[in-house]
Amino acid sequence: MNTTELIKLLQNVRSGRTGVETALKRLRYLPFEDVAYAHIDHHRQLRHGMPEVIYCQGKTLEQIMGITKRMLKAGSDILATRASESVFRAVRKLDRRAVYHAASHAIVIRHDDKKPTRGVVLVLTAGTSDIPVAEEAAVTAGMLGSTVETVYDVGVAGIHRVLSKRDILDRARVIIVAAGMDGALPSVVGGLVDKPVIAVPTSIGYGAAFQGLAPLLTMLNSCASGIAVMNIDNGFGAGVLAHRINMLGE
Repeated sequence: MNTTELIKLLQNVRSGRTGVETALKRLRYLPFEDVAYAHIDHHRQLRHGMPEVIYCQGKTLEQIMGITKRMLKAGSDILATRASESVFRAVRKLDRRAVYHAASHAIVIRHDDKKPTRGVVLVLTAGTSDIPVAEEAAVTAGMLGSTVETVYDVGVAGIHRVLSKRDILDRARVIIVAAGMDGALPSVVGGLVDKPVIAVPTSIGYGAAFQGLAPLLTMLNSCASGIAVMNIDNGFGAGVLAHRINMLGE
């Protein structure tokens, strides 16, 4: 239940169209719903402006389906991350609006189309191998309502590639940069723009990259100012932060 639905429910109670008992039954699950394996936070939309997100990795299909059913019943949009195609097929049986974003392994169900933001969230990657993490960020920000543009494979091994994108760099309100290996691209971008840059280290790279630790340390030690750093492979977190920054300008 989002803010609009809550107001409508209270108006219906006041006008007599909805009984008090029915309203109380709906409101009973507003803060959270306690099931055997999860406390589903139906109140998060009111507090955070976005519903609880289903992180599928480590959950059984039964658990994912149970959470999804309850969230759909409460009127929530659905974002399920790290989901397999088999999970998507099961979710789509619940709701035909479900869309699977194969590159990011994310499932999205939206009850209505949000008006796109004027501000643009730009998502860059250093290499093609970083795209899955970048797509998770792009899908997340887009699902929340941000206008998203992507530019992939513009890493420092061919620095002229990112320099050729100055028009979109200047047009964006906030920029997400996903990079593995040496993780240098966010520093380069941070030195070119006057807007927030969100750096996402990815676990791409040979042995000394230590599954993303090397780019993480590079980004934390960046000499460019105005860079926020997410955890390794955390495209979802970058998408949420970028959207919130973007909304400040709307």
